[in-house]
Amino acid sequence: MSVLAAVLVLGALLLPNHMDLLTVGMFLRIPVEAIFAVALLLILPPKPRLAAAVAGGVVLGVLTILNLLDMGFYQFLDRPFDPVLDWILFADAKSFLNDSIGSAGAMGVVIGIIALVLALPTLITLSIVRLSGLFTRHGAVATRSTLVAGTVWVTCAALGAQIGGIPVPASNAAQHVDRSYRQIADGIKDKRVFAEEARVDAFAKTPTDQLLTGLRGKNVIFAFIESYGRSAIDDPAMAPQVEAVLERGTEQLDQAGFGSRSGYLTSPVSGAGSWLAHTTFMSGMWVKNQQRYRSVTSSKRLTLTDAFRRTGDWRTVGIMPGVTRSWPEGKFFGLDHIYDSRQMGYKGPKFSWSPVPDQFSLEAFQRLEHGKPGHQPIMAEIVLATSHNPWAPLPEMVDWDEIGDGTIYHEIKKAGKDPKEVWTDSAKIRNEYRRSIEYSLHSLITWVEKYGDDDTVLVFLGDHQPNATVTGPDAGREVPISIVARDPDVLKRIDGWNWDEGLRPGKNAPVWPMNDFRDKFFTAYGPTAGKP
Repeated sequence: MSVLAAVLVLGALLLPNHMDLLTVGMFLRIPVEAIFAVALLLILPPKPRLAAAVAGGVVLGVLTILNLLDMGFYQFLDRPFDPVLDWILFADAKSFLNDSIGSAGAMGVVIGIIALVLALPTLITLSIVRLSGLFTRHGAVATRSTLVAGTVWVTCAALGAQIGGIPVPASNAAQHVDRSYRQIADGIKDKRVFAEEARVDAFAKTPTDQLLTGLRGKNVIFAFIESYGRSAIDDPAMAPQVEAVLERGTEQLDQAGFGSRSGYLTSPVSGAGSWLAHTTFMSGMWVKNQQRYRSVTSSKRLTLTDAFRRTGDWRTVGIMPGVTRSWPEGKFFGLDHIYDSRQMGYKGPKFSWSPVPDQFSLEAFQRLEHGKPGHQPIMAEIVLATSHNPWAPLPEMVDWDEIGDGTIYHEIKKAGKDPKEVWTDSAKIRNEYRRSIEYSLHSLITWVEKYGDDDTVLVFLGDHQPNATVTGPDAGREVPISIVARDPDVLKRIDGWNWDEGLRPGKNAPVWPMNDFRDKFFTAYGPTAGKP
C-alpha cells in the first residue's frame, strides 16, 4: 500500500497540465516539492506533522484537479482553465455532453467527475498521511534519502540534465501555484485595464446622421457561422471540399449579380465562447473572458448593431436559434426584436447542439421580416448554429419551398449519424465538422441567391476556430470573413481594405484583430469614406 501511495503522490506532483506532455519521461523526474515535504514532515512533532500532511494532501489534490481541468481546456479551448472566471462554462459542457452521448450518459459522466473531484484529494491526503508515518518510523533512512535526492536535484538543475528532452529536476506543483496566483492577480488587473480601454471610443459622440450614411436604404445582415475557422479552408483534410463550396458559391453569386470580398479576423477565443467573439466583433473591444463580457454588456458602448438602431432608419432584429431562455444582453446590442429558438415556428427536431437548422433559421428570417412587403430597411444579426459541436447528426439542404414548419427534418435526423459513434474517431469528427461548415455555407449562399436583391448587404464570418480535436495543436485563432453585395458602391468603399475577391480569402489575405472591424466598418460606410 505504501508503494501505491508513493506512486499516487509522485504522479500528482509530476502531472503536467497539457495532454501533449503526457509522456513516460514526464514521470521520471525528481519533484522538488517532495524533497521539501519529506524534510518538513521529518522535523515536525506528531500533531503538527499530521496537520501538515492533511493540508498538503488537500492542496495537492486541488492542484491535480486544476491540472486535469487545464488539460481539458487546452484540448477544447486552446487555453488553460481560469479558476476565477471559467466556472460558468461547465453548464455549456453539460449541454455538450447531453447532445453528444445523451442525457443518461451525460449524467453518468457528471457523477463520475463529482466522484473524482471528491476522491482525488481524499486519496492523496490519505497517501501523504501514510507516507508521513513511514518516514518517521524510518527516520534515518528517510533523512539520508532526502539529502541524496536534494543533492541530485540541485546537480541536475545546475547541469541541465534531461531525459528525452525533458528536464530531470521538476517543480510542477510550485509552478502551478505561482501560475494560479498570477492568473487571479492578472484577472483583477485586467478589470482595471479593460475599464480604461472602454473609455476610448472614436465613435461614441458621432451624431446619428453621420453614422452608416453609405448604407442607408440597404438591408444589412451580419451572419455568424459557428466554428467556421481558417482551418476549414487551410487544412488539407478539409480544404478541397470547403474550397469547392466557396468557389462554386462565388460563381453562383456572381451569376446572380453579387460581388464579394474576403479577409481574415483573429478571434479572441478558440474552440468555444461564441458570445465573447460576437461581442468583440460588435463592440470593438477585445472581449476575451466572462469578466470583460459582463463589463461591456452592462455599459453604454456603441455596437455595430446598435448604431443602426440609433439612426432610426433601420429595424434591427436578431435571429438567435441558440437562445433558449431570456437574453437581457439583447438590449445592449440594440436589437428591436429577437427571434429565439421558441419564436421561429420550428416544429422539427433538434440537431446535436443546435435547436434549429441553419436553413430554417434563414427561412424564418425571410418569412418573419425580410420577405414582408413594404418593410423598412432591416439590420439583422443572424447566428447560424448548426456547425456547433458535436456535429452529429446533421441536417441536409431541402428545397426552400418545402421547409414548412420544419417537420420535414424528422426523417432527415433519423438518417443522421450517431454522435457517440462519430466521437470515437478524430478523423470522423473532422469529417462531420467539415460537412457542417459546408451545410452552413450552402444555406447562406443559396438564401442570398434566392432572396437577395439590389439592397442586400451580407457580412458573414466565423466566430472562432473549432476545438483542437479538429484543428490539431497551434492552429491559431483566425476566422474567414466575407462581404457580399450587388451594389458595386458598397464594395468600392472597402477597396482600401485590400481584401481578396470572392468568398475564399487567399493565404496572404489581410488579417485584422476582430475588435478592429467595428471602427473600420463605421469609417468605410461613413460620410468621409474615400475623402482625403
